[in-house]
Amino acid sequence: MSAHREEKVRRLAAPDLAARKGGEPIVCLTAYTAPMAAILDEACDLLLVGDSLGMVVHGLPNTVGVTLDMMILHGQAVMRASRRAMVVVDMPFGSYEGAPEEAYANAARIMKETGAQGVKVESGPTVPATIDYLVKRGIPVMGHVGLRPQAVLVDGAFKAKGRTEDERARVLAEARATEAAGAFCVVVEGVAEPLAREITEALAVPTVGIGASAGCDGQILVVDDMLGLFDWTPKFVRRYADLRGEIAAAARAYAEDVRARRFPGPAETYFSKT
Repeated sequence: MSAHREEKVRRLAAPDLAARKGGEPIVCLTAYTAPMAAILDEACDLLLVGDSLGMVVHGLPNTVGVTLDMMILHGQAVMRASRRAMVVVDMPFGSYEGAPEEAYANAARIMKETGAQGVKVESGPTVPATIDYLVKRGIPVMGHVGLRPQAVLVDGAFKAKGRTEDERARVLAEARATEAAGAFCVVVEGVAEPLAREITEALAVPTVGIGASAGCDGQILVVDDMLGLFDWTPKFVRRYADLRGEIAAAARAYAEDVRARRFPGPAETYFSKT
């Protein structure tokens, strides 16, 4: 047996994250490409192939135009480059809100073609029954309550949720229904701290916040926001880098060297051996 055999790394799965309720916070980031997944894998417990890729990678105005094929393509890339983190793939708009049988066919395709360890769905009146249907058929499901990006055309904008008593009660009820249906974890997006804490205390499964305070059992951000790749940053994001500035500076330096004929230089040039 070779002494250089690569050590086997066990990938985290739904039971591992479910067991973190009330314990060490769960660290999550989005990932859409193989190079980024390879970088993030060691630091994260969960990598979400979010349908935010429609806006972040493809320049769409919202997530509604994202297709199942797009999610699978990016899910495959993230799975190829990650080893340790659990990988969850968003089910895009239109792929799970109808008949549970159709949702299962789409979720099964995601699982088979990407090798991911679970899927994520946004809350809604028909969704708990679908979560139950998927979980009973062997598909781990992550829920999503509060601000629902796929409902942007109904809401008219990306608006924080739970600011009125009726809305607070609705979001809390959706979170309870999501847990009862069998979700192993619930993303809580864009809600005030008291509601995020109330949801977290009410559920026996972990909550992962995005714009939902430190009261959740874990946190997730869109990696491009966290790295400062866009001019505008949402209120709930903390920039840990300014890669947009660094990339722009590098591009300017490259352009100056090309125009001055400083690049390529001898170090970057092939020469004849004779």
